[in-house]
Amino acid sequence: MILPALTIARATLVEGLRQPIFFVVLFGSAVAQILNTANAAYTFGYRSSAAGEVTGDDKMLLDVGLATVFVGGILLAAFIATSAVSREIENKTVLTIVSKPVSRPAVVIGKFLGVAAAMLLGSIVMICHFLFGLEHGVMSTAADNFHGPVITFGAGGLALCVLFAGFANFWYGWSFNQTFALLMLPVSVLGYLAAAPFEANWGLKPLHEVLEFQVYLACTGVLIALLVMSSLAVAVSTRFGQVMTLMICGGVFLLGLLSNYYVGRYAFQNDPIGSIAEAAPVDLDDAPFTASGQSYVVTLEKPSDRSIRVGDPAYLGPAPNGLAVRPSAFEAPEDIDLTRERFPEGTPDGMVVAGVNDLEVTLKLIGDGDVRTYGPPQPGDWLFTTPTRVNWGALTAWAIIPNMHNFWLTDAVTQASPIPFLHIALVAFYGLFEIGACLSIAVILFQGRDVG
Repeated sequence: MILPALTIARATLVEGLRQPIFFVVLFGSAVAQILNTANAAYTFGYRSSAAGEVTGDDKMLLDVGLATVFVGGILLAAFIATSAVSREIENKTVLTIVSKPVSRPAVVIGKFLGVAAAMLLGSIVMICHFLFGLEHGVMSTAADNFHGPVITFGAGGLALCVLFAGFANFWYGWSFNQTFALLMLPVSVLGYLAAAPFEANWGLKPLHEVLEFQVYLACTGVLIALLVMSSLAVAVSTRFGQVMTLMICGGVFLLGLLSNYYVGRYAFQNDPIGSIAEAAPVDLDDAPFTASGQSYVVTLEKPSDRSIRVGDPAYLGPAPNGLAVRPSAFEAPEDIDLTRERFPEGTPDGMVVAGVNDLEVTLKLIGDGDVRTYGPPQPGDWLFTTPTRVNWGALTAWAIIPNMHNFWLTDAVTQASPIPFLHIALVAFYGLFEIGACLSIAVILFQGRDVG
């Protein structure tokens, strides 16, 4: 199954690179990134904040530039998948494959690998154009100078690839689109590496400004999302043509952008007391906040519109809807003496409200030993007095719909918040889950498809 799938993937890759849409998207993306350096100058915002956050024109350039890559990658995936699957079924050319001792799952997997490879090649080129745009910066005024290295290695490399592909097509009959795409990959990558160390006037940058690892991680998230969309395009194209594939992929993309609002907010439901502005242990020994009897004082950001009383069970969570509250379920005894430092055996482990004074709330751990509260309260946490209710229908739909917000990491870049590598690993795992689900659907749809 592996060798036939790889053979199909190679043929799909070559066919995808020769599609006219490949050149149109790559060249159009490069032109769009050039225009973005001027179009992003109309936010009327500051260039950057004192805290290192990216705001104003620079934020617009980052968001619009990466969104251009996102949309271009989706178009590539949809068009290539349609050509590789739907059109071959309509033209009956797929019969030459399925008539051989090749299983239909191998055909689907091979088509996906070929589509994904072509899409990744094109997306890497578009990301390099995006990075060229970031290096150039926003042209806020007519007095701003062009970035010499970016113009030389970026626009110059693009023009060189177009001329060489045209020359090879005219004199040797090589495929213009394939030659352009294969040449643009090394030219774009090497061109960006050559331009990154230089300032606009060809002066050398400080070493710490040459590589933007957080931006690279954000681009990695987009690449994972585009792999998910490629698998979706392959699944859809086993039953529908080009127009419907584009419409369904676009619809799923928009639904993935809106799923947090329309579905996700109903998956977990809770009524918060308020958001924590400050948190401090009552005594220094209470700082770990892991043992029964330890206390913390938290200060709410504003007065709560919900009543809170001493003895109420307490829960903490990172979101106002009660997602991932800790502890997840707990009921405090009604007659418990909160002045005690040690509690009798059998006391349930948990956290209770031990005092209320205007915006200050004292939280205390109870139980007959160590209490698993997953750490002390932190500023930004939300305080609850009721356990979170789970809507399993909404949670299932939220998990099935590809959530594009999980792959969009530019907010962390613009807010100067480091992106942990663990988060990238979790995003990759989520992407693999979505890809596996889409390919499973593709195999089921293709198994029952009459290709004769």
